[in-house]
Amino acid sequence: MSFSMDSTSKTKELVQKAEQVYRDNFTNECWYGRCIFLSWYCDLGTCKFCFRSTQKHKIKFAPDAQRTLSSVLVEALLCKKLGWRIEFLTGGYRIFPIETLVEITRLVSKVYGEKIWLNLGVISLGDLKRFKPYVKGIVSSIETINPKLHQQVCPDKPIEPYEKMFEYAAGFKKSMTIVIGLGEKKSDFKLLAEFITKHKLDRITFYALKPVKGTLFEKSDGPTTEDYQWWIATTRINFPKLELIAGTTARRYEEVGSLLKAGANAFTKFPATKLFGTRAAHKIEQDIVIVRRKLRGSITSLPKVNWNKEIENLGLGQQLKLDVKEKMELYLARMRKNIDEYEINPTKNIKCNDDE
Repeated sequence: MSFSMDSTSKTKELVQKAEQVYRDNFTNECWYGRCIFLSWYCDLGTCKFCFRSTQKHKIKFAPDAQRTLSSVLVEALLCKKLGWRIEFLTGGYRIFPIETLVEITRLVSKVYGEKIWLNLGVISLGDLKRFKPYVKGIVSSIETINPKLHQQVCPDKPIEPYEKMFEYAAGFKKSMTIVIGLGEKKSDFKLLAEFITKHKLDRITFYALKPVKGTLFEKSDGPTTEDYQWWIATTRINFPKLELIAGTTARRYEEVGSLLKAGANAFTKFPATKLFGTRAAHKIEQDIVIVRRKLRGSITSLPKVNWNKEIENLGLGQQLKLDVKEKMELYLARMRKNIDEYEINPTKNIKCNDDE
């Protein structure tokens, strides 16, 4: 999917208006938001568009499949030192006991150096109080705002419990995720606007549907860049100060510039550690410049950091500290390899699964 400003004249006008609205309300800075996953398995696993609903996923990832704490903390430290933001901490339903989730959240917040966002399903009032010292905002994975479509696509993840969570989540910022390409209509924007206003949302993360083999949408191409822009631009125009994050993937990275031009504050879901320093990462950074934005941090260049010293200063237990050092070396080795390969052959494409 190529980066292009070609579109219908109506969408072009909409994007131009949205870009101006953005510039009237924000600086030209943008950033990469890193979603940190705790597990690839989901005990729910019935959302019709998601890889976690497929039989292949259920075979590959057992219910007890969990990421190592060291890899989670490595990503938090990379975010801090590379100028990335943590989009949110997330994982499948019912993977960890609440005590473990609170402790992981505490450690991620400590490593990153500030409170973070959580996207862990519906969290009770009592549990939210336990997270509060480490969390600034909660995210509801709404996916689609049309109630009939939502029932079809996410039959076991109703909207109402999320709405109730928003009602009792005093003191937390509030956000939602929405997937474009599930069958929504442009007329559904009215429902989205009402939801934003009702719950006084601070942020929305948009995603473009990713076709996944074995799901209801495996033959879909996902939304066109123009359709994706329409939703972001329309939201920007109607909610000038709302923070909008646009998800991209390894197959859609060339549209990042056009999504920022449509009014997004930042981009997320790009597999930045696997594709760090590659042609794809350089393309994104180049397109950010083209649309007159400035990227906070980098997805192509490693800063001069004494990583061992940084890890020593985290105050982790001895074994966890050693595990984090070992895992960090693995991440850095791959990132440096990509940088070296790009210098040798800047046109080389590196294939990568969209998920990390």
